[in-house]
Order: sequence, then C-alpha cells, then structure tokens
Amino acid sequence: MLHVTYEATSDLEPGRIARIDEERGAIHVTVDRREPLKNVIEQLNTEMAQFLSRADWYQLWGHEIVSRHTPDRPLRLEFTLVPGFSDDIGIAEDRGVVRIYVAAAMTTEQFAAAMNPAVRDFLDRGCWFQMFAGEIIDHSAGPMSQV
Repeated sequence: MLHVTYEATSDLEPGRIARIDEERGAIHVTVDRREPLKNVIEQLNTEMAQFLSRADWYQLWGHEIVSRHTPDRPLRLEFTLVPGFSDDIGIAEDRGVVRIYVAAAMTTEQFAAAMNPAVRDFLDRGCWFQMFAGEIIDHSAGPMSQV
C-alpha cells in the first residue's frame, strides 16, 4: 500500500524548509510550519525534483509506464500557488507530470493538512507504484511482485 503524508513541524534541522523521506511504500514530506507558504512551495519544487531524479516511483499512463528515465517526458511533480483558488488543493495529472495547485491564502500548516486527503484520494486511482529493494509496491494491500 502506498502512502504519502505531509506534516508541518518546527523540528527540521536549522536552515531546512522542507524534507522528503522515503521508505517502503511511503513518502513523508515535512515542511517548516514557521515559513511562509510561498517559501515552502519553492523549496518543495526543488526537493521534489531532486527526489524524483533518484527515486524509483512510476506512473501507469494508459498502457505505458512512465519513470524518471522516460526520454520525452521524465516523471515530475510541480507545486503552484494560485491566488484566489477556490479549493485548498487541486491535483491534475498528465503523462509524466503531476501538477498540484495550492490556494495561496493558506498557511503552511493548512497546506500540509490539506495535502494528506488530497494525495490519498489521488493515490486511490491506482496509477502509481514504487520499486523498493526489488519489490514493486502499488496501492493494493500487499506487494505486486518480487523482482
């Protein structure tokens, strides 16, 4: 089962605005709740690009598996602040890209809280999987297979 969780905290190491940690079937995103959301979003875009450049997460797009190695559309995730956005979080997906639209009026703590149900709903679509230590993990209750 895949899980992506967000947490706003003041426990990050000094000078750190965001951190992404990965383990089997999970990503944990920690952001500094004291920072303005604009700064957090900018740093998350940097952190996510670095994370995806080395991670083994995959998107099932139709009959194609898209990864960081897909030549014409490597996997990426982009956060965008949207002034006047009526929802807290909106997620749009295309081949090789996930765009997360974030209401600019939210605080960093509100952002982290809103991301958890939004990402859970997104993963419920079942189009993502992770390769972790030779195991393919999707959104079902158990592993897909061992490699």
